[in-house]
Amino acid sequence: MKPTPKNNEIIIDPKKVIMSKTNYKGLIEFANEYFTETSGYSKYELIGKAHNIVRHPDMPKVVFKMMWDKLRKGENLYAIIKNLAKDGSFYWVVTKFETTFDSGGNILSHYARRKAVPTKVVENAESIYKMILTIEKYDPKLAEETFIEILENQKLTYDDFFLEVAGMSEVEVYDYFQDNELNINTTSKDIITEIDTKEKIQKKTMNSFLGSSFELELKEALKLFRKK
Repeated sequence: MKPTPKNNEIIIDPKKVIMSKTNYKGLIEFANEYFTETSGYSKYELIGKAHNIVRHPDMPKVVFKMMWDKLRKGENLYAIIKNLAKDGSFYWVVTKFETTFDSGGNILSHYARRKAVPTKVVENAESIYKMILTIEKYDPKLAEETFIEILENQKLTYDDFFLEVAGMSEVEVYDYFQDNELNINTTSKDIITEIDTKEKIQKKTMNSFLGSSFELELKEALKLFRKK
């Protein structure tokens, strides 16, 4: 049973990193001490479980779908995520996902390194996620199609979207994750590839829902967001 969310934020120590490793199916194989401390789960409770054990209901499902679509293709990405702790509290993190491969190019695992999120970034992310959730509750498929269509119309990739929400440049994000602790769980056999911000989201088309009030509301929200 998922814990009942409560309005209590866990503040992430900006000097620490939450780390985890999942297999290609998304099952947790490694969790560092700060992950267990922050989430409230023991390693016994985390290892072997799907990583969505800490997924907060305020996070749109379409965001995770887009993330996993990229990870399953062996691509890396960054994301701003609101997570759910065992006691129902929440915590915001900016996450760097990295994919590792075997010598044959097959996906072995995914590493996630999470750090604290600046307040202004949380405010930006919340405003967009709330709008997407509004559509998602009406029609999940529509939410995905709408979100992707709007990104395409504004010539944004998923990575561009992340950078705009974060209010950071690619270099600033890269520097933010330069920390000795970030690499303690990698081995010489792991091949870590950096995020490719030039990667374009696969084009998808909308049919019957083009011009719907939900699509227009999200489009207006993104326009206002980009003017901030």
